[in-house]
Amino acid sequence: MKILHLVSQDTGGAGRAALRLHNALLESSNNKDEIIESIVFVQNKNTDTKNVMRISKTKTQKILEKIRPALCQIPLLFYPKRKKDIFSIDWVHNNQLIKTINSLKPDIVHLHWINNGFLNIKDLKKIKAPLLWSLHDANPYTGGCHVIEPSCKKEKFHCQKCPLLKSNFKFDMSFFTFRQKKKTYAKLDLTINGLSRWIANCARESALLKDKKIVNIPNPINTDLYSPLDKNIARKLLKINHQKKIIAFGAINATTLDRKGYPEFKKALRFLKNKSNIEILIFGASGNENGEIEYIEGIQTYYLGHLHDDISLQLVYNAADILVMPSLSENLSNTIVESLSCATPVVAFDIGGNSDIIEHKINGYLATPFDPMKLAKGIEWILSLDELNYQNLCTNGRKKIQDTFEQHLIIQNYIYLYKEIHDSHKITFQDS
Repeated sequence: MKILHLVSQDTGGAGRAALRLHNALLESSNNKDEIIESIVFVQNKNTDTKNVMRISKTKTQKILEKIRPALCQIPLLFYPKRKKDIFSIDWVHNNQLIKTINSLKPDIVHLHWINNGFLNIKDLKKIKAPLLWSLHDANPYTGGCHVIEPSCKKEKFHCQKCPLLKSNFKFDMSFFTFRQKKKTYAKLDLTINGLSRWIANCARESALLKDKKIVNIPNPINTDLYSPLDKNIARKLLKINHQKKIIAFGAINATTLDRKGYPEFKKALRFLKNKSNIEILIFGASGNENGEIEYIEGIQTYYLGHLHDDISLQLVYNAADILVMPSLSENLSNTIVESLSCATPVVAFDIGGNSDIIEHKINGYLATPFDPMKLAKGIEWILSLDELNYQNLCTNGRKKIQDTFEQHLIIQNYIYLYKEIHDSHKITFQDS
């Protein structure tokens, strides 16, 4: 069976998740009689992972590849007061991509995060294989936003007057993008995979996807790669203090996007006691929102910048006593899964898919959403545990990931789903 994954880039949260699935499929094929051929098409290629391919070959194609993301942003110029968060329209066609997909004749096309000019939604109708779409955020069931404003429920009916665009006009870009998706989805052999139970339920409640088959299979993780190390060795390699308690915080653009929770994180630190015994490790950023190095609330702070390889991330998780994930919006966090797999407990707000991973006071702490004081309470609860109870928390975190997200378990669920989609499509095609 030939599986073709589409993801805009092979880095970032969705890109890394797609590659993990891809690599797990390749590994499963090596261990089974049945051959699973997995291929990934990307717009931006940054890794040397096997079978990951950039479509653009000629000079003209490469130029178009570079300018396509900027072209897709042009309609947003009509909304100069919009909130500075991602909003995708993706109106530019990518005929070369569609031609290459169909020439490959895959059994399943597995969509991941396909924005930033990679694929026009209307072009999905031209793909001849059945589609499986893993939801990494809300964009597939909205008129353009990736994270829905808390006060907005229009995705359940029809997007318009978009609060992210700060639009008071019914027929705005969200309205027309939503309408185009509705017309396109009606013509697709499309199965939806909500990576968390939360986003699967959001899809079921949405006007665009409620009539599609929706399943819930999480991202896999290699628990041999993300595994516990000696904490002192990890700290020695990172050149940080061996004696103090280390709080880690990290995400892509960790200190510049408010929804990553950096303001809430800083506020939570104000409530902590005994700060002289604490140091902070921040990855995904090289400074605060202004790019400046700061001691947060007077606490020694290390900025590690953007980490792109698994070994560096493994060291960070193992160096820390606790990971804090104060995100205001979260689907199924790679970071939380990675940290728990390394046996480092996590404090996070009880939002989105976090409860799929964190069991309150068993392998971490789920704080009341958006309350920095409750976040601080969770941090202090973990840091104040005696050695035995702390080690139990760590052990439980590792066991949760091994039992629920380990790639050898998860990949069998994906293979079963691929076969089910393929067989159903084949029967439908024969009947028609």
